[in-house]
Amino acid sequence: MQTRITRMLGIRHPIVQGGMQWVGRAELASAVSNAGALGILTALTQPDPEALHREILRCREMTDQPFGVNLTILPTLRPVPYDEYVEAIVGSGVRIVETAGRNPEPFMPRLKGAGITVIHKCTSVRHALKAEALGCDIVSVDGFECAGHPGEDDVSNLILLPLAARRLRIPFLASGGFADGRGLAAALALGADGINMGTRFLVTQEAPVHMNVKQRMVTASERDTALIFRTLRNTSRVFRNSVAQQVLEIESRPGDTDFEEIAPLVKGTRGRDLFATGDLDSGVWSAGMAMGLIDDIPTCDELVSRIVAEAEAIIRERLSALSEP
Repeated sequence: MQTRITRMLGIRHPIVQGGMQWVGRAELASAVSNAGALGILTALTQPDPEALHREILRCREMTDQPFGVNLTILPTLRPVPYDEYVEAIVGSGVRIVETAGRNPEPFMPRLKGAGITVIHKCTSVRHALKAEALGCDIVSVDGFECAGHPGEDDVSNLILLPLAARRLRIPFLASGGFADGRGLAAALALGADGINMGTRFLVTQEAPVHMNVKQRMVTASERDTALIFRTLRNTSRVFRNSVAQQVLEIESRPGDTDFEEIAPLVKGTRGRDLFATGDLDSGVWSAGMAMGLIDDIPTCDELVSRIVAEAEAIIRERLSALSEP
């Protein structure tokens, strides 16, 4: 199944693992890449640029297939040395970078000057067009269904992807709500060149996350997410646990939301500890509506092979049969 994405990235299947904080480590990224998709390390999961350099080298020891690095540019309580992280990426010989969050323009000259293929995650077509104008090679178009930050437009992929196909010249990935072969076939039919999956890869054997988290996501439904930070215009889709519910209750009060009251509940170290200990109510974690499609915990190789086989069967048998007299 070859598309512009597979040819540009040098991968066998049009599937990309999204960058996930605390999850995008060498164990997962290498397993995804070895399965023929594109694995992604998450730069800011590492405490400093030197640690990122070591993690890139560790991933390279675990796979001889292409993999990338995610660099998420977002407001933080403490300054992040983004330039130093970029230098660690470039100096490590990484050939693919996924940027997300704010405008990647300040980093584009350094990345493109090093011959790096840049994928930028967008939640709207207008942002995707801006990324194309900046010189990004690929965009990941994230619909309202996605985990993490879905933007503030609340447009689902059934509308967003055909709009992107009409207006973009560069290849694009469909992101948000994808977890099986039906989703891959649908994304290709809607004009995308492949899919980006985060939540589904979180629930795999190789994801460095406590089994309690994975098993809870298997039993969850598509309704078990919560949209927090809506009042702050920084919406984030997370798993609906007791901590997320506390945040929603604070945001529901009359008047402006006081982030200082929310901050202790959602600080990143709590999410990191949750993934390590399996205490499901010790913090919040990003989770998409694709949870409703997840009912097992396969290896990455099993998952990718199954998705591709399902998609090929749908395209070959079901869709082709519709055109027969």
